[in-house]
Formats: sequence, structure tokens, C-alpha cells
Amino acid sequence: MQADKEKVAKLLRTARGQLDGILKMVEEDRYCIDISNQLMATQAILKKVNSEILHEHIQHCVHDAFNSEDQGQKISEIMMIMDKLTK
Repeated sequence: MQADKEKVAKLLRTARGQLDGILKMVEEDRYCIDISNQLMATQAILKKVNSEILHEHIQHCVHDAFNSEDQGQKISEIMMIMDKLTK
């Protein structure tokens, strides 16, 4: 992985903390809208992490593949990820 591991780990720890908080909110029967807002905030962090990882993948792995025999495979991988992201 070429992404900044510390940055990614920090964001993932934040998301994990938010998930723990959401679970507690559910257990406490908190207001649905408050829970939904926290879920969306956690999803936003996960999207940011995914974007960071994919950006670095394209900048490094895919870029390097264009000078090797792996270019077709890397392009296929990116296309599959794009398909998943647009569903």
C-alpha cells in the first residue's frame, strides 16, 4: 500500500470509534435522526479513506504498471472498483 499508512490508520480508528458510539446510541434507544447523522459521518470517513487509498494506488501502482506487463490487469482492477463505487 502506497497511501500514508498513519493517516489511513488514524481515519480508520476514528471511524471505529464512531461505530462504537453508534452502537451505544442504538443500545440506548437514541433518536433515529441522531443515529443516522452519525452513520453518515462514519460513511464519509470511510469514503475518504477509500479515496486516499485509490488515489495513491493510481499514482503509484497503476502508473508503474504502464511500464510493465501488468498494465491490463491494473486497468481491469480499477474498472472493477469504479463499477463497485457507482452501484
